[in-house]
Amino acid sequence: MPTDHRAQVAELMADYRRSRERLAETHHDLSSIAETARSKDGSVQVVVGPQGVLREVVLSDDVYERQRPAQLAATIVQLTAAAAQAASRRAADVLAEVLPAGTDPELLLGGHAEGASDSAPRNESRRFDDNVDDDDFSDASWLRQGPAGREW
Repeated sequence: MPTDHRAQVAELMADYRRSRERLAETHHDLSSIAETARSKDGSVQVVVGPQGVLREVVLSDDVYERQRPAQLAATIVQLTAAAAQAASRRAADVLAEVLPAGTDPELLLGGHAEGASDSAPRNESRRFDDNVDDDDFSDASWLRQGPAGREW
């Protein structure tokens, strides 16, 4: 008695479409992350996108009267780091919704496991196909690349 596999194939195709749609949504959510940080006096504002990329710096007209150049530079670096940390937390939250239970999104985003030393060397971001063994994808940066290999 022949078995009709059309229903099974239709179910698999529906699952595939749902997975692709969820992946597209997740990618959109990740790429649209932007975090803003402001100095206490409001004279400096930075906007950081995904992966901690600095997108915008806004300085008040009188910031040069308030801060010396070295202080202004340090303020920009400090605000950028704070905004990048917030962006990373948001990215981890987005990924946590789609990852299997027990998977640490911070590790996938290049963060450290709990208890790991901050002085431990971090893996450098690299293309997926650069020196990656076929069976070991632990250093692959596939989460950092969007369409056409662009980073998000």
